[in-house]
Amino acid sequence: MAYFITNTTNPLKFLHFLTIFSLISYFSSSSSSLPPSIHDLLVSRGLPKGFLPKEVKSYTLSENGTLQVFLDEPCLTKYENRVFFDTVVTANLSYGSLIGVVGLSQEELFLWLPIKDIIVDDPISGLILFDIGVAYKQLSLSLFEEPTHCKPQGLLKNPVREQKGV
Repeated sequence: MAYFITNTTNPLKFLHFLTIFSLISYFSSSSSSLPPSIHDLLVSRGLPKGFLPKEVKSYTLSENGTLQVFLDEPCLTKYENRVFFDTVVTANLSYGSLIGVVGLSQEELFLWLPIKDIIVDDPISGLILFDIGVAYKQLSLSLFEEPTHCKPQGLLKNPVREQKGV
């Protein structure tokens, strides 16, 4: 590097070197400022990375902890039972929990029930707790080790709204 700086016989080589060095510096610093993937974010907050499907397109996380997750279209996936993701899923994210979830439903005995809260109290227990309004359901964390594929349902209406007659 000292050779290029002190060598003034070929200023084009020096300029070329500075340009390449600047670009490398820029891209290495800008790539480190990219936000983590949604799955990495979940893990960093004590939740399993496989809770949200691979098809998540983007997310926002506000300073007050409000998480909004965006999908291209509503879709279904299956963990233990079928789960419906709306195009936007919103919740308050804190360590080990998603509280006040909106846009997520789970099928229970042929009924679609909204998932209200998701909590991992004790990761050592290997369990994740789902508050589905009428009951709490415990599932194995192993069901959420890897993000699943969520199958689009085309013009599928929200099954919760269909049951309410909306």
